[in-house]
Amino acid sequence: MIEIKNLTKKYGELTAVNNLSMTIPKGKIFGFLGPNGAGKTTTIKIMTGLMKPTSGQILIAGYDIDKQNIQAKQCFGYVPDKGYLYEKLTAFEFLQFIVNVFNTDSNMNQYHVIHEYLELFSLLQWKDSLIESFSHGMRQRLLFAAALIHQPLAIIIDEPLAGLDPLGMRLIRTVLTDFAAKGNTVFMSTHSLSEAEKICDLLGIIHKGNLVAMGTFQEIKQKALLPDSPLEEIFLQLTSGSL
Repeated sequence: MIEIKNLTKKYGELTAVNNLSMTIPKGKIFGFLGPNGAGKTTTIKIMTGLMKPTSGQILIAGYDIDKQNIQAKQCFGYVPDKGYLYEKLTAFEFLQFIVNVFNTDSNMNQYHVIHEYLELFSLLQWKDSLIESFSHGMRQRLLFAAALIHQPLAIIIDEPLAGLDPLGMRLIRTVLTDFAAKGNTVFMSTHSLSEAEKICDLLGIIHKGNLVAMGTFQEIKQKALLPDSPLEEIFLQLTSGSL
């Protein structure tokens, strides 16, 4: 579903991402882990078409994000770490705008679908409220609704649970699990190792632009030669330069 092939990004003499290759199949939740400055955000910016790679290729549902930009972007939703919302719109108006941007099926009952997603993210009672009045958690849930309302095949998320209260975190976990269970792909970058261990089917750990481990939690344990250790200890070992 998402294929990253020999991806490299250089800034002058600095190599932010170095020959990165990964395949994330359908129906999986993938956690992209790494310390600050490891190359996670750079990778996501290239994946979403916000930045050009120095070399390499990214395919989303078979579409090259660089050469088939529009087709690829129709196949995924994106939740950035600091999303932008039009604060003078209501929640309903914002989602209506998103539906129209993606040119979703003209026969679709927009009112019904928008209500469905507002209800899914516990925002229906605020559908006619201006976004400027929303709390951080409400804004985050609205960003998720906007990313999923065009029914993409994949969702790419940078720090999905940042700033959410426990109820909001549980809601997002449930939504992502259900989304993957339908055969879709979740690609999430996070610093929360406990959340990654809890929700992800596959993990990838990047350090100084290099992929140092990828696989299931059990496979990564074996690679690190720490079969009985928690993810935090394995992560620190793999990103300390000692392996």
